[in-house]
Amino acid sequence: MSKSGDLRELLRQNKMLVVPGAFECISARTIEQAGFQAAYMTGAGTAATLGFPDYGLITMTEMVANAGRMASVLSIPLIADADTGYGNELNVIRTIREYQKHGVSGVHIEDQGFPKRCGHLDNKEIISLDDYIAKIRAAVSARTDPDFLIIARTDSRAVLGLEEAVKRANASLDAGADMAFVEAPQTVEEIAAVPKLVKGPCLLNVVWKGKTPDVPLKDAEKFGYKLTILPGMLFKAVIGICDHMLEGLKRENAHPALPKDMSIREGFARVGAAEWDPFRDQFRRPN
Repeated sequence: MSKSGDLRELLRQNKMLVVPGAFECISARTIEQAGFQAAYMTGAGTAATLGFPDYGLITMTEMVANAGRMASVLSIPLIADADTGYGNELNVIRTIREYQKHGVSGVHIEDQGFPKRCGHLDNKEIISLDDYIAKIRAAVSARTDPDFLIIARTDSRAVLGLEEAVKRANASLDAGADMAFVEAPQTVEEIAAVPKLVKGPCLLNVVWKGKTPDVPLKDAEKFGYKLTILPGMLFKAVIGICDHMLEGLKRENAHPALPKDMSIREGFARVGAAEWDPFRDQFRRPN
């Protein structure tokens, strides 16, 4: 079975799938090594690795390249942010084809105008429902792997209200999307209402100190969500640990202790040394 098939099988289980967000290969590997069954490529974190905020400044090819690197080091499925699909329906078709070619198991596409903004920032612009549904239909048509997951994200709650967001989520499912992603519900009551009002599987985006109140994951599962992503958890943690270490270096004028220390060899082991070590002398020996 393909990794996309593995993802489908995970979503068929009678429990919510929890998927942490990664922004490059090290964080992707740590997710798998921690025992999680799938990983998510955050668009905001990807932008940050290139030195930009999540303001729609990253191109499709840059996003796909990062996703491909991450998918290549994982044996678990990778779901990726595909922003707006990077244009109209033609661009969406190419986007879906490229993500599939690079080993990604599913993506979400949203109904913001371009350039888009992080879903938990203000002043977002939303395209028409007709334009959005055309993009979803195009995405579905571009699948070459029938198990590749198409997630329809709507950011319309912030601009047009929850009723419109639910309408768009249901319309996207009718258009062939596999899952609906209502971005940034603003109260616990709205979080609970979405899976009841949307006629299909729902994704919850957990953004610490974002627009959506924090709820325990066990409550999200009780509400009926099938998939929860935590896009920025590792990205922001890395910034925090960098600040901690650099402040310690300046203060102590010496290498500060890590909260969880590891040797050089242990560090290399976490990024695949065991796979590469046998090649060091394998080809020096006769067959």
